[in-house]
Amino acid sequence: MVKWGIIGCGGIARRRMVPALAECKDSKVVAVMDVDKRAADEVAGQIGARAFYTEAGLLADPEIEAVYIATPVFLHHRQVLQAAAAGKHIMVEKPISISVTEAEAMINACRQAGIYFTEGYMMKYHALNVKAREMVQAGEIGPVVFARAQLGCWYPDMPGAWRQDPKLGGGGALIDMATHCYDLLQYIIGSKIKEVFAFTDTLTFKYPVDDSSTTMLKFENGAQAVVDAFFNVPDSAGQGKLELYGNKGSIQAEGTIGQASTGRMAAYLSDDAQAYDPQQSKDSLDVDKREVAYSPVNMYAAEMDYLSQCIEKRQAPTMSTGEEGLFILKVANAAYESGKTGCKIEVR
Repeated sequence: MVKWGIIGCGGIARRRMVPALAECKDSKVVAVMDVDKRAADEVAGQIGARAFYTEAGLLADPEIEAVYIATPVFLHHRQVLQAAAAGKHIMVEKPISISVTEAEAMINACRQAGIYFTEGYMMKYHALNVKAREMVQAGEIGPVVFARAQLGCWYPDMPGAWRQDPKLGGGGALIDMATHCYDLLQYIIGSKIKEVFAFTDTLTFKYPVDDSSTTMLKFENGAQAVVDAFFNVPDSAGQGKLELYGNKGSIQAEGTIGQASTGRMAAYLSDDAQAYDPQQSKDSLDVDKREVAYSPVNMYAAEMDYLSQCIEKRQAPTMSTGEEGLFILKVANAAYESGKTGCKIEVR
């Protein structure tokens, strides 16, 4: 059982990770930290952990082997460097950092300290998304030629919200939500993003970051995709859709993109899927619609346990690595550049 500390007791930690701790099998949180003493004390009381009010205090605790950094993006660089210097393994929330330069420094610091570094793109742990990857890798729908990932929410103007300040969050809907979809599609398709073309805008609210983003992607294996991420779609309207189309069939899902562990997924397969039909009469086709069965998995518990298992086995992580997080940040930067220039941008 790996002993953890949590740095940052607001937002995602309080809403998702703390409730998930009861489902962790290889992880135990023994300490939490927040500059807001009330928040730290409250979360510590909920889970029976020690409360700290500075990073240095928590990182000096010899019992702690790993830390989960759940703070605003602009703090990630400093806190990861501190944790690496203290010899703690690290899982940091997404996006990895404000800039590529900072992210590279974080990765180098962890490498030099000999500690493991992962990032919180948790949707890869959703049981149905894992099933989709397995089906794609097994060739059940043939090579993927097109995919779509959709993530939206209602995020109105709120004074003091760090995600609405480009200096604190690095951007808006695209960097906060589209990056989840970039990461998930790479995982499922099994190929890296090569080129992007994007539209970004602020259509509904008044904050200085994007509330609307559409990204077209091309992968190294030739697959194409669209990611739509919006801060101005009511929560009840967005269904968190995932669509994967191959030359033998498709996989279509709802609810697997988001923070919940539930959802539904179906595969559309046919023995004559590649038969030419000039009438394109879909009703006459013998299509096998197969509902994909699954057992829900708490994604937040799973991502924490994944790093714990790596620590226990002394095996470097191969999923959600800092290097992967750096690459997704480069994709986001390319998308923002495309949105400004109106040009297709190659990810480098």
